[in-house]
Amino acid sequence: MGISTNGKRLFIARHGETVFNVAGRMQGMTAHTPLTWAGCEQASRMGVALREHVTDPAALRLVASPSGRALQTLALISEEIHADWHSHVTDDRLREIDIGGWEGRYYSDIRAEVGEFVDSEHRLFTRKAPQGEDYRDIATRLTEWIGEQPFDRDMLIISHGMTARVLRGLLADMEPLEGFGAPIAPSLSQGSMVMIRDGSESLVISGDGSGERA
Repeated sequence: MGISTNGKRLFIARHGETVFNVAGRMQGMTAHTPLTWAGCEQASRMGVALREHVTDPAALRLVASPSGRALQTLALISEEIHADWHSHVTDDRLREIDIGGWEGRYYSDIRAEVGEFVDSEHRLFTRKAPQGEDYRDIATRLTEWIGEQPFDRDMLIISHGMTARVLRGLLADMEPLEGFGAPIAPSLSQGSMVMIRDGSESLVISGDGSGERA
């Protein structure tokens, strides 16, 4: 059935497109890469879609990864829903997967060095980066984070591609994905937002701009 959120809604989004995304460079925990103009537009569209679901933005708890790209995305969404960005809190456990020695490197250079390291079907890393994390590590820190939440208010959570997928998998009580050792929800494109309530997930907006009422 998934994890109980006491009937509260968790709006979970990954940050918008960044300059590293466009360049094909790796960004994990430490790179603070800015959004592109397209990424800013994605964030604004998520905010417009979220307005359909939030009648009292002051009652919405704003939570984000401390990475610059997540905070920039949160700022743009907050503007659209008329929420106070300054009321947000950050948590390191919502950061992207730690890619250690691969941080800032081009995907093409890593591929030339170690061979193919991305599972194209699941869009997941098949190798653990030097001094980095694997998906079990992400699940461990997110399980701790979930266990600390009072779920007394609706929440807007801005995270990252890999981390948000594990978070969604945990909240929905998915089985560990074979070969990866952690519950991992299907990939969503940048500019996407879902709503999870008591383990049930629905789409708020997809990265192509389309959405549905959750």
